[in-house]
Amino acid sequence: MEFSHIPVMLEECIDGLNIRPDGIYVDGTAGGAGHSSAIASRLNENGRLIALDRDPDAVAAATERLSVYKNATVVHRNYSEIRAVLNELDIDYADGILMDLGVSSFQLDEGSRGFSYHSDAPLDMRMSKEGMSAADVVNTYSEQELARIIFEYGEEKFSRRIASNIIRARESSPIMTTMQLADIIRESVPQKARREKNPCKKTFQAIRIAVNGEFEHLEKGLEDAFYSLRAGGRLAVITFHSLEDRLVKQKFAEWCRGCICPPDFPQCVCGHKPQGKLVNRKPLEAKEQELERNNRSRSAKLRIIERSAESNG
Repeated sequence: MEFSHIPVMLEECIDGLNIRPDGIYVDGTAGGAGHSSAIASRLNENGRLIALDRDPDAVAAATERLSVYKNATVVHRNYSEIRAVLNELDIDYADGILMDLGVSSFQLDEGSRGFSYHSDAPLDMRMSKEGMSAADVVNTYSEQELARIIFEYGEEKFSRRIASNIIRARESSPIMTTMQLADIIRESVPQKARREKNPCKKTFQAIRIAVNGEFEHLEKGLEDAFYSLRAGGRLAVITFHSLEDRLVKQKFAEWCRGCICPPDFPQCVCGHKPQGKLVNRKPLEAKEQELERNNRSRSAKLRIIERSAESNG
């Protein structure tokens, strides 16, 4: 199956990055190279694009699709390693960095990857195709840990019941496929909840986040990306669920904060200056025309921050 990923809010991302033809840009999540291609096409011979992805299938697809651009380099690394990659390439600062945190269309639609609850497949969910799989999580984690993950990462109110039923089911035989897990989840929630929307979404999301260490990578990736920007450089991040968006929003707010003196101080003595400024006060969302073309953009939110010339970092 061909690796595909419809670039979400492409126009908004390109506008938000404020691309200079001779600038240096990083796409931290290359995927099918949709955003990467649009960035590379706007650069001249002095500009440069570095596209990263942890998924070897994405790296292969991006390498092929970006081969027409001499200014593009594809690297098989996680976006949490942006700073290390730039160091290896002797690049001090970037003019813009993009991070699209969504699961690609290929990862969702390719049955063998085990991300989707719509078709039967091995319970995998590994973006890198390496390390611990979803089957490992489901079959080895304690009931308490499963309940915690499903509640915290999936915001699932029936997390304890789902975890309990997973433990009960795996006592008979290991849970090895997406449909086995989906059936357990459906049986764990009330009929009303099943009718309102697919009850599997939150639990599958939670297990995927745990398998791929997404929040740990995101926190480090945001720090590395922001401090790899030159003054005036921009970081654009697309999130797809409230937990990701909250983390990004909080980090951006931290970087935009000025005085950090205790509130009871009569005047500022810390001298702390804002390290960045928001390009848009509220996150951008997909326009109606895009929603008609790509339903997966419905939950997307784009936040953009510009690094200040006067910075503490």
